[in-house]
Amino acid sequence: MPFVSAPLNPREAIVDERRRPTRSFIEWATSLIEDVDAAPARVIRASVTGQIASIGATPLATAALAEGWYRVTVYARVTTAAATSSSLIPTITHTDSGISCSQSGDAMTSNVATLPKSWTFLVYSDGAAPISYSTTYASVGVPAMAYRLDVILEQLDA
Repeated sequence: MPFVSAPLNPREAIVDERRRPTRSFIEWATSLIEDVDAAPARVIRASVTGQIASIGATPLATAALAEGWYRVTVYARVTTAAATSSSLIPTITHTDSGISCSQSGDAMTSNVATLPKSWTFLVYSDGAAPISYSTTYASVGVPAMAYRLDVILEQLDA
């Protein structure tokens, strides 16, 4: 989310003659603080490259996460196309009210290095277990499909 605050006018003083912050500076700083508070916090990023198999359930954070809403964004790109065809499906797993829940994206079947795919998942985590990612991989022919995977977890609120 980009910041929406107007930039501070460099022609305006930030302190008055008594060395106190000016009203325009206080308004600008308050607006900037509101923007920062509204922006999602990047919690963690996981990256895998040269992968030629499924990835089992992998926690995104080793420490406990706070209860709340999270956005998980997954980006994948074929780095080596399979001889015939390939498929990759990401899955995100989390707990909500003590229940283990999972969401899977639609399959990436392009088998072309120039057509990456991304998925976004909104999850509510009760903080009882880590948010995890995994993939289901299929490749036909030699060479096998190799891929890069990036997963970003952002805390939206707590």
